Amino acid sequence: MRARTRRSWAWRYRRLLFLVGLLTVTAVGGAAYLLVRLPLPPERVTAETTFLSDATGKPLARLVGTENRVKVPLAGVPNVVIDAVVATEDHGFFSHGGVDPLGILRATLVDLRRGSSVEGGSTITQQYVKNAYVGRRRTLWRKIREAALSVKVERKLSKRQILERYLNTIYFGRGAYGVQSASRAYFGRDVSDLGLPEAAYLAGLIRAPVTADAERDPRQATARRARALAAMERARVITPAKRAEAEARPLMGPAGYVIPSRLEDPVVSRADKGTQYFVDVVRSELIQRYGEPTVDGGGLRVTTTMDLGAQAAAYDAVYGYLKEGDPAGALVALDDQGGVKAMVGGRDYARSKVNLALGQEGGGSGRQAGSTFKPLLLAETVKEGYTVESAFPAPVRITIPHADNGNPYTITNFEGESFPGNLNLIDATRDSVNTVYAQLQAIIGPPHLVDMAHALGVRSRLEPNASLVLGTSEVSALEMASAYSTFADRGDHVDPHVILEVRTADGRVLERAKPAHTRVLQTREADLVNFCLQQVVLRGTGTGAQIGRPLAGKTGTTSDYGDAWFIGYTPKLTAAVWMGYPEASTHKMTDVRGIRPGVNGGSIPAEMFRRFMGAALRGIDTGSFAPVSSFPGRVLSSDRLPFSIPTSTTTPTTSSTTSTTRPRATTTTGGPTGGLRPTSTTTGGPTTTGAKPGSSTSTTAR
Repeated sequence: MRARTRRSWAWRYRRLLFLVGLLTVTAVGGAAYLLVRLPLPPERVTAETTFLSDATGKPLARLVGTENRVKVPLAGVPNVVIDAVVATEDHGFFSHGGVDPLGILRATLVDLRRGSSVEGGSTITQQYVKNAYVGRRRTLWRKIREAALSVKVERKLSKRQILERYLNTIYFGRGAYGVQSASRAYFGRDVSDLGLPEAAYLAGLIRAPVTADAERDPRQATARRARALAAMERARVITPAKRAEAEARPLMGPAGYVIPSRLEDPVVSRADKGTQYFVDVVRSELIQRYGEPTVDGGGLRVTTTMDLGAQAAAYDAVYGYLKEGDPAGALVALDDQGGVKAMVGGRDYARSKVNLALGQEGGGSGRQAGSTFKPLLLAETVKEGYTVESAFPAPVRITIPHADNGNPYTITNFEGESFPGNLNLIDATRDSVNTVYAQLQAIIGPPHLVDMAHALGVRSRLEPNASLVLGTSEVSALEMASAYSTFADRGDHVDPHVILEVRTADGRVLERAKPAHTRVLQTREADLVNFCLQQVVLRGTGTGAQIGRPLAGKTGTTSDYGDAWFIGYTPKLTAAVWMGYPEASTHKMTDVRGIRPGVNGGSIPAEMFRRFMGAALRGIDTGSFAPVSSFPGRVLSSDRLPFSIPTSTTTPTTSSTTSTTRPRATTTTGGPTGGLRPTSTTTGGPTTTGAKPGSSTSTTAR
């Protein structure tokens, strides 16, 4: 009777049983097909943070795109972190084949019993496959592919390889992907330094990276950490005593707690010293070479030319001296290989992202260079074979006929200053005499000055007019530092650069700096220019810049004290300092800290230069300039005035004041060429100021 009943029941549901069997066979066959035929797609390329360091290897900045991730090998992850993650997320990870059916069933029953998704059914391999291959979209097909690919991944990779990829892929909150970034984001330490309380906290974050953040919900964070510790105890990787000790540690608080309060892990190091301006320059150059996705997510390791110590000295020299309400300042320092060691582009990047050190390339405008342009003409003069002992009259005022588009061009020295007799080019450079340099340019020709300026490193467009030698064209501090560094390098121009080396995250070298070198002056020609510029610092307009080391340099000031400069160098380091208001057309430096009639290059800029160089060169051998004992060459004018070398030129003294600075010179500018006619040789007479050719605005240069 029972057999008949059983037969009748089976017969009654034979179609259903056949369908179930067919579906089972189909499912098994489909799974087998997937395992055999479903290709393992290419692993998704995960973004990785790019790191910048200074020239000494100190961290400078992190360039983070959509994901802040720093990959770390599994060997660099402590066992306690591995144990915490495996015990919490997949305690059977090292024994299953990629999919754990019992684990999925157990998690489903727990979720049904509690009425919410509490337990995770996916293995670590499945979670990795979800992130690396199939995405997070919740569909049945995605789950099937995830399971099939997990088995394939297990066949292709070892357990340790899978775990390493998983730990570098998962999201922990606070924008941190992977255990290394998470460790920095939450604890301010590398993952290799973590202990049990930190490891358990990170393991608890994996299922709820946002809501389990202790800053957002301390109670949930504590509960999830406790769950991780309990899982570790069940797995017998920690003792009950260790669990109790870790649970007793409060999560949030001051130093000594699991998560320090007010943790600072800055994206840009020493932003208080203006480093962000430099970082922007580096990032821009990297994007030009490698593209934005690679720069912000390619995990590059970039060594820059900056020295954070020199940068701090530069910022303090400028904005530790200039107070709120004072004019702005900028500074660029180059080493003898063309590397930018320091760049001060403004007071506060958060308030203004315009980089004042870069002129137009920095988002602002170029600045007139004043008399810092005169050495460029001096360089062209010696290059053409003329002696620096060539002498010219130095009256208060001089007029060059037909120079201003056929009209006379008049130049006036500052405050009617004149000099008896003639001055050679050494003394005219020392005292920054406008009338002498105007005569010199009229003979050499403005186009030749343009060519020399470009060869020395000035990239801005220059107008070849008679006012060019007085610095009326707009340039940047970086360009002028580049030009003067050519003198420091004895005529060898090296293109300025900000990057020393770029590597991939795994250490492969992509590039190393090979800046272009160009011979602009012969060494003996550069030595003559260096000698003349040493006189400026020793006994001329730049005595306020003295640092007790061999030093050469030049002051510069523009019309109505709109811009003031000091550019100087030792044989190893060049620095250009600019000072002025960003709105130069409406703001002049005519009453700054009581300095009247206005700030000139030999005053505050020379003082800022002195402060920077004194700090940056402390304990460093800067070398010496080559001695000069004669001044060969053809006489450029009708007179040659021998120069007597003062004994004091070999022993410079340190000066901490700017009161010895000589006044500046005022000019009326015009066109390019013409004869010379002195119109006055008296001192203290009325000063006629002019401007660029065809302009009515006044121009000041020194």
